[in-house]
Amino acid sequence: MRTLVLASTSPYRRRLLSQLGLRFIAAAPRCDEELNQSVAPELLVKHLAALKAESLAERYPDALIIGSDQVFVDPRGRILGKPKTAHRARGQLKAMAGRTHTFYTGLSLLDSASGQALTDFASFSVSLRALTDAEIEDYVERERPLDCAGSFKIEGLGIALMERMEGEDYNALIGLPLIKLVDFLRQFGVPILGS
Repeated sequence: MRTLVLASTSPYRRRLLSQLGLRFIAAAPRCDEELNQSVAPELLVKHLAALKAESLAERYPDALIIGSDQVFVDPRGRILGKPKTAHRARGQLKAMAGRTHTFYTGLSLLDSASGQALTDFASFSVSLRALTDAEIEDYVERERPLDCAGSFKIEGLGIALMERMEGEDYNALIGLPLIKLVDFLRQFGVPILGS
């Protein structure tokens, strides 16, 4: 099998990709992740995912490179990424409480040898229940979701914040749409089952 590279240092994406039982290398992408507010979120995440994959093409010239990126849209229509500070995480959660939000996760699979790429996105909506300031403070203190778009870890204690979730692939909410990835890999001749 050809070398498979995950253009990410995210432990969440590494854990998700490991579920497929494939050997892969994780490498930091070499690009800036600018959140351009004038671009539709689904186009932005596709662009960022492709940019991440392309940034490693020279370093891995005969590999299949996976790029992925995620944003969410706040109640005012702003595209947001990772909070990076506890103060911002509390602010994001306070603004999200009692509302429904959509997360967009871009995916790109690049064949660095041919330059051919498959790129798409998955969306997933979450509705947070009404939250008190004390609940938000306790959550941020206990889980420290500073590296997560939306300021929560759905695979952890973040589930306690939820009222409802809707989407095609729960994994997209964590950061890597595995259903689409399996399809992309199959199109490039990498079967997950029966190989």
